[in-house]
Amino acid sequence: MLSQKSRYAIRALQHLADRHGQGVVPLAEMVAAQNIPAKFLTVILSELGREGLVRSQRGREGGYVLVPAPAEVRIGDIIRLMRGSIALVPCASRDPHEHCENCVPESTCRLRSLMLQIRDETARILDSVTLADPFPTANLELAGDKP
Repeated sequence: MLSQKSRYAIRALQHLADRHGQGVVPLAEMVAAQNIPAKFLTVILSELGREGLVRSQRGREGGYVLVPAPAEVRIGDIIRLMRGSIALVPCASRDPHEHCENCVPESTCRLRSLMLQIRDETARILDSVTLADPFPTANLELAGDKP
């Protein structure tokens, strides 16, 4: 499941991308528009600043700007920055790779093979979408929604 931190980071960066080139965006504006707690958003924006994605400006006219062009920021990269991996299980993570606790050897684990396929397809999709792209809004049928 996508962490709350990752979702907040994506929403904050989307907000900054929508205002790209229009100057500094006040924190209070992002808090109100994206319904993100101010303290949590400040921590997230600080992390994104250390990674070079946002720049902050202090003072009364302060706020944040997106540093790279929106088309240069992939959704997959944001998730990796916030979570460390896109994989659903540790052994399917490409970087850093971890072994699952209480599991069979990776060479014989059939679940790992499936999780690697899911991880690769998820990464392909998330890495094909940037902050400049409109996110898909099609009515997708979920398995549980079928009659």
